[in-house]
Amino acid sequence: MDADLVIIGSGIGGASLAAALAPSGLRILILEKGQRLGPCPEARDDRAIFLRGHFAPTEQWLSSDGTPFVAGNHYAVGGNSKFYGAVMYRFREADFAPRRHFEGVTPGWPLAYAELSPWYDAAEAMFRVRGQGGEDPTDPPRNQPYGWPAVPDEPVIAEVRRRLKCAGAHPASLPLAIDIGAWLAGGQTGWDAFPNTGMGKIDAESGPLTEALTHDNVRLLTGAEVIRLDTDPSGARIIGALVRGEGRDIMIRARGFALAAGAVQSAALLLKSANAAHPSGLANGSDQVGRNFMNHNSSAMLTINPLLRNTSVYQKTLSLNDFYDADPQTRAPLGNVQGLGRVTAAVLKSNMRWLPMPLARVLAAYAFGWFLQSEDLPDPESRVTFRDGRIVIHWQRSNMRAHRALIQRTRELMKRAGFPIVLTRTFGVRTTSHQCGTARLGQDAATSVVAPDLRSHQIGNLWITDASVLPTSAAVNPALTVAALALRAAEGIRKFLTTNDDHLRQWEDRHE
Repeated sequence: MDADLVIIGSGIGGASLAAALAPSGLRILILEKGQRLGPCPEARDDRAIFLRGHFAPTEQWLSSDGTPFVAGNHYAVGGNSKFYGAVMYRFREADFAPRRHFEGVTPGWPLAYAELSPWYDAAEAMFRVRGQGGEDPTDPPRNQPYGWPAVPDEPVIAEVRRRLKCAGAHPASLPLAIDIGAWLAGGQTGWDAFPNTGMGKIDAESGPLTEALTHDNVRLLTGAEVIRLDTDPSGARIIGALVRGEGRDIMIRARGFALAAGAVQSAALLLKSANAAHPSGLANGSDQVGRNFMNHNSSAMLTINPLLRNTSVYQKTLSLNDFYDADPQTRAPLGNVQGLGRVTAAVLKSNMRWLPMPLARVLAAYAFGWFLQSEDLPDPESRVTFRDGRIVIHWQRSNMRAHRALIQRTRELMKRAGFPIVLTRTFGVRTTSHQCGTARLGQDAATSVVAPDLRSHQIGNLWITDASVLPTSAAVNPALTVAALALRAAEGIRKFLTTNDDHLRQWEDRHE
C-alpha cells in the first residue's frame, strides 16, 4: 500500500481532515491537482487580478444546452480557499431543521446543531477565527467565546455601523479567519478575492495543511489529477486511484480514501469511475450523486453617499442577519448581508468594462460594497453530470423571490442609513458561489450518498469530506461547516484504519 489514507483535494475539507488525523501516525497522502501559489507582485495588485485576470481560472465546463463557460474554480494547494473572503460562519441553529421558504421547504439535516457545535469550536480554533459574540440576534449557542477578538472596523466602517444601528438594524462583526496585522504587512489591500501567498489569511494551506505537514507521516503530492477510482470486483471497497501527473499515469493504492475535491469535481470523479459493480457511478446506488447541486443566489450591492468618502483599506468587517430568519413583512427567511472587500476602481471596471476609469475612481471613492446571499433549495434535477469527457452543470436556480425581497429590504435599510444611491447587480447562473450538495449526507441509503459520519453508504472505505455532503446550503458561507464536518468524521476514520480492517470486514458482511 502507498498509504493508509489518500485524501483527494487540499481545500478546507481535505486539509482539515489531514490535520485532525496527522497525530494518529497513519500514513496520509494528499493528492492535489494544482501547485502552490508562490509570492509574486500580482498577488496584491488589484489591476492584475481584476483587469488582467492574472489568476483567472481557464477550465471550461458545459451548461446543460452544451454552451461552454469558464468555471470559477481554482486549482492550487489550499483549493478555492486561497481566494476566499475568509468568512467563517456557523450555520444558524434553524438551518439544521426543515425550513419553509417562498418556493419550498428544505429537508433539514439528520443531525442537530448541538451535535456539530463542539466541532465548530474545534474548526474555529484551527482557523484562528476572530469574532464577537452577542451582536448578531441569529447567532447559535456557543460552548465558548471566540479565541481572538473581531477584526476591528476602520473609522469609516465604524461610522457605517453606527448609521445602520440608528436605522434599526443589528450590524455584527464578521467571523473572519484573518490575521489583519500580518495581512496588511504584505500590502495595503483587502483580502476578498486576493490570493493568499503568505500567512495573513488563514486558508486551508496556511492553516490546517501547514500543521498537518509538520508530521512525517503526512505527504502532499502536487500536480496530481485523479482520473478515476477503482474498486475491487465486488465494488465494496476502493483499491486504488489512477493519478495523472508529470506526463504519466500511476495507480496509488491505500486502505482508505477521502474525497475532498469540491462539490462539482467530487461528483464528476464518482460518476466517471463507473464500473460493473457501480454502473451509474461509484457510491451512487441512490442515484443522488451529482444531484441537488446548490449555489447561493447572490448579488453585489453598492451604497453611495456623496458626502461620505470611503477611506477604508479592507472594509470587510460588517454583516447583517436582520432578514435571515424572517422577513419583517412576510416572515419568510431571506438571507445574509455582509461587507465585500474594498471595492476599488479596478474591481468596478472589471465588472463594467464600458465604465471610463476616471469615473470608476470617483465611484470607488464613495462606494461601500455589500454581498447579499440567499439560500438555494435542493432539487434533484439541479445536477452535475459527466458527458463525453466534460463536466456538465444544470443548475435549477430556486428561491429567487426571497433573494429579490432581500435586495429590496436591504435597499430600504441602506437608504434609511443615509445612502441615497443604491446599485445592485445579481450574479448569473454561471457564477460559482459556494457550490454544494452533490453527495448529500443522510441516514437513508436510498436517498443519500454518505451517512452522517461522511462514510459512503455503499463503499466501506470511502468518505466524502467537502461541501458535496451538505443537505442544504443555508444562506451563509459554508467553509466552517465543511471543516467542522471533516473534523467530526476524523475519529471514525482513525478507528477504521487502525483496527486491521475489522471495521471493513464487518461492513462488507452487513452489506452482502
